[in-house]
Amino acid sequence: MRVVIVGGGFAGYNAAKSLRKEAGEDVEVVVLNPTDYFLYLPLLPEVAAGILDPRRVAVSIPETLSGVRLVLGTATGVDFDARTVAYTDPEDGEHEIRYDRLVLAAGSVNKLLPIPGVPEYAHGFRGVPEALYLRDHITRQIELAAAADDPAERDARCTFVVVGAGYTGTEVAAQGPAFTAALAARHPELDGQPIRWLLLDVADRVLPELAERLGRTADEVLRSRGVEVLMKTSVDNADAKGVTLTNGDSVPTRTLVWCVGVRPDPLVAGLGVETAKGRLVVTERLTVPGRDDVFACGDAAAVPDLTRPGQYTAMTAQHAERQGKLAGRNVAASLGYGRPGTYRHHDLGFVVDLGAGAAAANPLHIPLSGLPAKFVTRAYHLMAMPGNRVRTAADWLLERLTGRQTVQLGLVRSGSVPLDTDSPELPRRGKDSR
Repeated sequence: MRVVIVGGGFAGYNAAKSLRKEAGEDVEVVVLNPTDYFLYLPLLPEVAAGILDPRRVAVSIPETLSGVRLVLGTATGVDFDARTVAYTDPEDGEHEIRYDRLVLAAGSVNKLLPIPGVPEYAHGFRGVPEALYLRDHITRQIELAAAADDPAERDARCTFVVVGAGYTGTEVAAQGPAFTAALAARHPELDGQPIRWLLLDVADRVLPELAERLGRTADEVLRSRGVEVLMKTSVDNADAKGVTLTNGDSVPTRTLVWCVGVRPDPLVAGLGVETAKGRLVVTERLTVPGRDDVFACGDAAAVPDLTRPGQYTAMTAQHAERQGKLAGRNVAASLGYGRPGTYRHHDLGFVVDLGAGAAAANPLHIPLSGLPAKFVTRAYHLMAMPGNRVRTAADWLLERLTGRQTVQLGLVRSGSVPLDTDSPELPRRGKDSR
């Protein structure tokens, strides 16, 4: 029997791990994924800020999922009647793989909004290529600012706009000022030069999905670092010279980071099955209605929230991880190993790393801030990571003792990470760069 799992993120990775544990070697488990690693997305802002090496957040699938077969490729379609998944490999070869059970855990991509100029001039934050690009881009802007004679150009290059005050946007904006300060310290020409960081969101407060106290803590930390927090405000249009905000203000800038949310992987729309808000409709046991051999979980699935009748679970890593574990267990049960279960989520709290000794956390709904929150946040991440724990902790220690790395490598250019990509985990080939 062969089980094919489409996607190696939080949902897919944990589905494979759970299934291998339940069914042992009697079942062939195949993970179809564009990369050979599981991306620990919550620490990606620290990659962009020069704190962590990108390899720390990339956990090898073959190394950590013993007995699981990895197939490199991007799923392009599913034939439910023939029980096959079509995919394209990294060298553009087209293939099919047969399955007896299928788990759709394709995840999500950057959410797009019809705002003039944003697709051309903004960049998302969903994969290692985008984080590496942003780190190089910020470094380059500070260096170009130091070389500029025109004060207006210098100001524009030293202005950084982040849109979206959810988890990712808040963490990027919180990490940013310390990173740019470290970069600017190398250039005497920038002594006294203002460096602006702006965080925008149409919501009325930072971290609207969390308790108000946690959002208030994050807001205070951001403002204490000089971040301009503009709520009920977004981008009206963007061009190569800057952005115009919905409040009418014009902000000259060369950096627009798009963190407004995510949408399900485009694979979902072409499957011809029922969806809700672009996500695959599934039962409380994570099966696709009418197809007992197909399961879905994570951001690609609209999973009923049994704690809130009539609603679906949010698109978060916490849900994806737990749904993946249940999906693996239920797939095993469908093959005669164990008993199936239903998905009922119990919130254990959230952690938000705000950099430079600050964080906001509510483990088991106990609100924390400052150093206690920082300790809990980093301890949580180390426990949650399926690998690279020692190397990650070593990078944190080295950053405290020796400072962060502040060089640009030029490995990922602008054209390789467009906002409208269907595969943020892969740099796009054959595009011009800037």
